[in-house]
Amino acid sequence: MQQEQQNNQSKEGLLPVVNKLILIIVVLVAGLVTIPVVIYFKSNPEKADEISSDLSTGRGTKENSNKKDETNYWTAPDISTITDVKQKEQVEYGKELIAHTAKYLGPNGSVLKISNGLNCQNCHLQAGTAVFGNNYGSVASLYPKFRARSGTTENIYKRINDCFERSLNGKGLDTTSKEMQSIVSYINFLGSNVKKGSKAEGSGFKDLTVLDRAADPVKGLPVYEAKCQSCHQANGEGMLNADKNEFTFPALWGKHSFNDGAGLNRISNFAKYVKFNMPQGTTYLSPQLTDEEAWDVAAYVLSQPRPHINVPKDWPDITKKPFDHPFGPYADEYAEKQHKFGPFKPIQEAQKKNEEAKAKTTAVKKSK
Repeated sequence: MQQEQQNNQSKEGLLPVVNKLILIIVVLVAGLVTIPVVIYFKSNPEKADEISSDLSTGRGTKENSNKKDETNYWTAPDISTITDVKQKEQVEYGKELIAHTAKYLGPNGSVLKISNGLNCQNCHLQAGTAVFGNNYGSVASLYPKFRARSGTTENIYKRINDCFERSLNGKGLDTTSKEMQSIVSYINFLGSNVKKGSKAEGSGFKDLTVLDRAADPVKGLPVYEAKCQSCHQANGEGMLNADKNEFTFPALWGKHSFNDGAGLNRISNFAKYVKFNMPQGTTYLSPQLTDEEAWDVAAYVLSQPRPHINVPKDWPDITKKPFDHPFGPYADEYAEKQHKFGPFKPIQEAQKKNEEAKAKTTAVKKSK
């Protein structure tokens, strides 16, 4: 009995010692881990600032990366809500023409043969209703409007025929035709829930930061092969449906693709389009391509041959040309190749200075 008490007292006496030893070991280990970190950040102070900034802003955390986009994006109104029978029929036919343009107006069109075989919705996704898919949400609210490309105020008819002549590399529709009136009716209906003069949230393309370097077609080739080729084919000529009257996957270059006067022939537009919409199934919420991949694959596609359109009256004021307009003449000193592929920041800075100088000159004239 006495021996057992002595053993218990020995154990109780050892516990504080063991605890102290454990504490000392923990402190030593922590010190060994901390010392290299302290040395690293002392020799790399910019890294410490970067991490401090990230922690203070929440940047890079899982919570931040998964932050919900709470923007109230435009959604298309429901055609089934139209009560006027004639209007509903017209709007439905307009949607059908947008979704299956080639069946009615393509090389084997049942109504007219005036376009290259692409459908309007190849560029304006989901019949012009997809968020950041080049949708029609703002067309009715913003047209008529002045466009620098033509130097004139354009109405919806002119804008639609621009697409037929450039993106569909064809001929414009008669503005009084059933087909034109139906397309206009559909586009106007889509924009019926947008206030006149306002731009619908999520219309056009989502912004994409320009690269510090030129976009590179060589780097874009493996991206195309990995992400695009299975649908658009190695030759870029797309894939026709079983009836051969429209594309299941559109041609990206060659005689059946958009011509060099189309909006997608500007690399910034094409890069934005593929970044937030491609490969198929991608949305702005879940892009699959990095920014560099988007720019480079755009450079690859746009370096391929495509039809030419002669438009000598475009851009009557060359100072209004976008930074990435691929054809001269220009109001700046940069070469055509740089305007096509970049780097774009020097061009953007030059344009900004030019605009500021013009504004200053105008203000001086007004003050006199």
